[in-house]
Amino acid sequence: MRSGFPDFRLGSVLATSFTATLTERQGNAVERIPTPQRLVDWLAVNGLAVASCTPAQLDLARELRESIHAAATAAATQDALPASAVRVINDRSARGRASAVLTPEGRRRWQLSSDSSVEDALSVIAADAVSVIAGERDGRLALCASPTCRAAFFDTSQSRTRKWCDMNTCGNRQKKARFNANRRGKPSTAE
Repeated sequence: MRSGFPDFRLGSVLATSFTATLTERQGNAVERIPTPQRLVDWLAVNGLAVASCTPAQLDLARELRESIHAAATAAATQDALPASAVRVINDRSARGRASAVLTPEGRRRWQLSSDSSVEDALSVIAADAVSVIAGERDGRLALCASPTCRAAFFDTSQSRTRKWCDMNTCGNRQKKARFNANRRGKPSTAE
């Protein structure tokens, strides 16, 4: 995690990191961008700094987040993409004014102008989602094996068999539960 924002799950794929701003989707959901300022914070941490965010823009962001999650989940399970999710992703992608720039290291990075808005940052996230869901990147979409999480994530591991959206949270929680269950099931060796 980058300093200052320990409750943001930051991955290497912008679109799926954005969907992780709502965690524990199948359990007690945790909203990690509950206010417009928290969205501004999340965008800044991800290189998409904007000056401000309104409640209406936060609603647009959440709608995009849920649309990406729905489409990524469908892609991961090889189901048809929900038409409403595709419509929102495409709409947000088309409305932005961000530029792709080349870094000195030869990587692509998105650049917003000094007067960019939340809509411009959302267009970058939506464009990233298009790239990931369309299968343009080396990797695969998968769903977290945690029954309370079920987050969509992009698996770039060599074997493409990763089970958890984040090993430090969901993976460790499941390993600990399995360890404790095994410990309770074994007879004590001390007599």
